[in-house]
Amino acid sequence: MSASTVDGALAGARGAGLDRLDAQLLLGAVLGRERSWLIAHGDDALAPGQAEHFDALVARRSAGEPVAYLLGRQDFHGLTLQVSPAVLVPRPDTETLVDWALELLATELAGTAAPRVLDLGTGSGAIALALKHRCPRADLTAVDASPEALAVAEANAGTLGLALALLPGHWWTPVAGRHFDLVVSNPPYIAGDDHHLDALQHEPLLALTPDGDGLDSLREIVAGASAHLRDGSWLLLEHGHDQARDVQALLAAAGLHQVGTRRDLGGNERCTGGRWRQATR
Repeated sequence: MSASTVDGALAGARGAGLDRLDAQLLLGAVLGRERSWLIAHGDDALAPGQAEHFDALVARRSAGEPVAYLLGRQDFHGLTLQVSPAVLVPRPDTETLVDWALELLATELAGTAAPRVLDLGTGSGAIALALKHRCPRADLTAVDASPEALAVAEANAGTLGLALALLPGHWWTPVAGRHFDLVVSNPPYIAGDDHHLDALQHEPLLALTPDGDGLDSLREIVAGASAHLRDGSWLLLEHGHDQARDVQALLAAAGLHQVGTRRDLGGNERCTGGRWRQATR
């Protein structure tokens, strides 16, 4: 598929099934150039090694490997994050969760000097780092059961100069005895028999699905929440487009109030949350 010019290489990639943006991002990475440069230099020649490198990336993308893994980075909520196959690729839908959390930090938690925020299953650190970036006064703790994922999150925190307390372990276990003002999580929630998993085979399976009906991780998080929430604290959860009613029921049954759901940019019910209120004595 090798082509000797920028335009020829891009045309070849399109012929292999890549969309225009993916092809430009990959060729830009090979050449160390921005997309605007590619557009203005379509007749420029590629060195043989560059063409071969680009061909290899195109083949991997055609096989379904995410562009973020090929580039080693992904933009999320104004930040550029390092990513690897050890973590999920941060998605725009998850920005809905970040925006809701930031809204609460600016309103309900505005009077708290250093609100304690917990991100369960942090992966690349995307949610926690976006919150710390936009709300520096927040005290961020992030948990993940994968040492490889925590290493990615630590690298991102260091590169961005954002302070996170990163803890290894399963959901609430690493924060036993601690309480938080706001807890956020994008846990695995895809059902084990969902056909969408076929297109996600390059991403870590344990971060995508708990198997079964997809709700087990959400159930576990909600079940343990009351031991870690202060009076007035919030719990926000990302979930599948068809799981809002189930998650609302879980939160209500666990004693949370003001339960509501937010929609993502595609109009899908994507995040559900509630507020913990201790019983009146």
